[in-house]
Amino acid sequence: MLRFLGIVLWSIIGYLFGSVPWALVIGKVFFHKDVRQYGSHNLGGTNAGRVLGKPIGALVIVLDALKAFVAMAIANKIMPDAAIYTGFFAIIGHCFPVFAQFRGGKGVASTFGYLLGIGLFVIKDPVFAFVYPVLVFFLVLGLSRMVSLSSMIALVAASVIMFLIAPKSVFVCTLLITLLVIVRHINNIQRIIQGRESKVSFLK
Repeated sequence: MLRFLGIVLWSIIGYLFGSVPWALVIGKVFFHKDVRQYGSHNLGGTNAGRVLGKPIGALVIVLDALKAFVAMAIANKIMPDAAIYTGFFAIIGHCFPVFAQFRGGKGVASTFGYLLGIGLFVIKDPVFAFVYPVLVFFLVLGLSRMVSLSSMIALVAASVIMFLIAPKSVFVCTLLITLLVIVRHINNIQRIIQGRESKVSFLK
């Protein structure tokens, strides 16, 4: 019972960590802009980069990844069994943040932070859990120049890896996160099919 309550508590903490809307905070405090009113209207680093500039977009991506990773690192020090769920709910918080009317990002950066946490704290193999999905991301990005497609394929690869080498709980959480990210990219998928998806300019 105590273990269950501990996991619930850390899941709530993870959700609150994930709910910090860095793109919204930085946009309003330093630029007096709500990034949700521009571009794709979400709070992810890609949209922040379009609206506030590429350096800010990169900063938001790092901060979003750290939300899941830092929450997992703290949980691992206090209750290692809860680290998986802490990271999982940090991603839920990022996608549906209580501090931003539940209108968040698509969860990609936070998921890569989660994968790094899984690799370091849970399965003790960051190469398989984190480095390989990152390599898949950049490989697909180089071929397609589409961040959305690269993100989805990288997370599908991460789910396959977790199925092969990780405990069932890690695989299930990773698979659910992957499905969530894909659902939140439904408009991107439609544009990819129609040949209208945005491509990164620096790879032209």
